[in-house]
Amino acid sequence: MTSPSTVPPAVRRGRLAVCLLFGLYGVILGTWTARIPAVKQGLGLSDGQLSLGLLAFAAGAIIGMQAAGRLVDRYGTGRLLLPVALADGALLVSPAYAPSLAVLAACLLAFGITHGLLNITMNAAAVEVQRARQAPIMSSFHAVYSVGGFLGAAVGGVFAYAELGAAPTFLAVALVVAVTAVAAARLRLAPAEVPAAEAAERAPGGLRGVTFLGVLVFCCLVGEGAAADWSAVYLRDSLGSSPGFAAAAYAAFSIMMMAGRLVGDRLTARLGPVRLVQGSGVLAGVGLGLALLVGHPVAGVAGFGLLGAGLACIAPQVFSAAGCQDPARAGQAIARVASLGFLGFVVGPLVIGALAEFTGLPAALAIPAVLALFVALAAPSLRPSPAATPATAEG
Repeated sequence: MTSPSTVPPAVRRGRLAVCLLFGLYGVILGTWTARIPAVKQGLGLSDGQLSLGLLAFAAGAIIGMQAAGRLVDRYGTGRLLLPVALADGALLVSPAYAPSLAVLAACLLAFGITHGLLNITMNAAAVEVQRARQAPIMSSFHAVYSVGGFLGAAVGGVFAYAELGAAPTFLAVALVVAVTAVAAARLRLAPAEVPAAEAAERAPGGLRGVTFLGVLVFCCLVGEGAAADWSAVYLRDSLGSSPGFAAAAYAAFSIMMMAGRLVGDRLTARLGPVRLVQGSGVLAGVGLGLALLVGHPVAGVAGFGLLGAGLACIAPQVFSAAGCQDPARAGQAIARVASLGFLGFVVGPLVIGALAEFTGLPAALAIPAVLALFVALAAPSLRPSPAATPATAEG
């Protein structure tokens, strides 16, 4: 493992470039989420009509992720970084000017495609920097994404408080994205500085192995989606807490997830990816499960906080493992894993809601707890091949 004092300056700059990408990704998504009500109100959409537009965004994201895998492997992250980031920022603006639901859906489809492209490009670039750094640093990138999402939501909230529309909000953010993307492109690792992809690093399992890693991320993002969509509803409707206290459940989840990712790299270096994911899955599953059994609002907040802490480091480890399965095809591997994970985030809350109609919400929320325990049991699948780099060789 390379010590911080011996890290080449180019690798330091490359790490900063990828951090900027992850931050932009979070800012863009956070800003969009915060101003969805303004777009909905501007077009006079019903909840059902809005859901059609959001479905177009989800479909576009999956299309973009799948396309990005081959593009990254063919052209490299360096050539894609700037145009993809600029396009994502520019297309963020388009929903604010949509005159109808049909145009909004088309705008969100295009926006989703570029957002999916940026997702895979930045994760593939993160794997490259980690290989060059020869130390686990993937969790820190995902922590920056969490910070970016918070900042984007805060920016959207400030513009909403000032009674400014979605258009000026998105235009301001797009300008910041453009400037930051140019800076990231200048700081990125040059092609000659990217460690060569060696076929010997390929881990056994091939396509099936990558797909199984995608299943693990699917399980994690079911938990993230459940926390986002159902945590406040569970505390308010099932446990009878006040609306204000109910909101604390998702706040606890988000804060603990961010905190977990900030320390995730040190935990990876100390424990290795397998033991870290085993402990993380147990923490998430047992923490939420016990909270559901207790059935008290304070326990609910604590349970979702433990769920966030447990899930925090799992996805970064899985992305890292996928990128090292075969570095020559890292883009396609990461695309498959990310697509399955995104499906978990979208489909998971829908399944929980449907099951809650028959079993009640507390029982339905046991799904993410059980899935987290499954991830803990499946953690040995993250163990790298003997030829893996020092960044992934522990555990």
